[in-house]
Amino acid sequence: MENGPLNFYSGGVSLITGGASGIGLAFGKELARRGCHVILADLQKEVAEKEAKLIEAEGGKASSAFLDVRDSRAFEKLILELKETHGRIDTLFNNAGVVSGWEVKDDPIEDWNYIVDVNIKGVMNGTLACYKVMVEQGFGHIINTASVAGILPAPFVVSYGMTKHAVVGLSVSLRAQASRYGVRVSALCPGFIETPILEGGKYGRVGPKIVEKLKKRPLPLMALAPEALVKKALPQIEKNKGLIVEPLQMKILWWLYRLSPSFVLWLVGKLWKLINKKMNLKP
Repeated sequence: MENGPLNFYSGGVSLITGGASGIGLAFGKELARRGCHVILADLQKEVAEKEAKLIEAEGGKASSAFLDVRDSRAFEKLILELKETHGRIDTLFNNAGVVSGWEVKDDPIEDWNYIVDVNIKGVMNGTLACYKVMVEQGFGHIINTASVAGILPAPFVVSYGMTKHAVVGLSVSLRAQASRYGVRVSALCPGFIETPILEGGKYGRVGPKIVEKLKKRPLPLMALAPEALVKKALPQIEKNKGLIVEPLQMKILWWLYRLSPSFVLWLVGKLWKLINKKMNLKP
């Protein structure tokens, strides 16, 4: 059953959280272009509706859904509705996420609770709701968007890094169990991507002072457009790769971290100090 009737594209059904923009929307457009029916689920209800209509206007199959991933009952209700409507769910992209904080000493506990609720519990809610359906149907693939901050030290976004480590942990652990039922699980670990999340995102909680300074800084040289990430990631998802790290520079840094953790910790510590100095942020 491991290679069951899973349809990534033609005839497939894919639910994408955070589907109104960024990586989620890029996945939605590409999957629809290849014949998959995509459901763009997002808090930005009007934006998701507009993007779904644009996909359909270009000949794709798309619909939208309002979803707060923190609401486990709403997530489960949506999954059951999609199963009833379409008869199957081939892929779930747990993509919704937020960034908060900068200096941990300045972070309020409310922001940590918030990012845990979205980035960890949101992925947990989607996984628990969809996994049961996929086990019953004997196929499916859950793709959890983590980050290189989930496999590398991330002094710039400590709370975010914590949550993304949790997403990677959930993904690789469930993957080992899920294969028995014909269900696949992957963790996507992108580096810098040209999306609003680099500045905290629409629903993020990065301080306004930091956001303004980040807007004035050029994008990192290795930053990828969401569409470029999707083109690199989809072939690896098709091949059922468990941990997908892009771009190559980040993959090399990850390999280096596995080889010499102390060196990479020293390196990112130096980089953290340099960026704060260039942004004129006092300790």
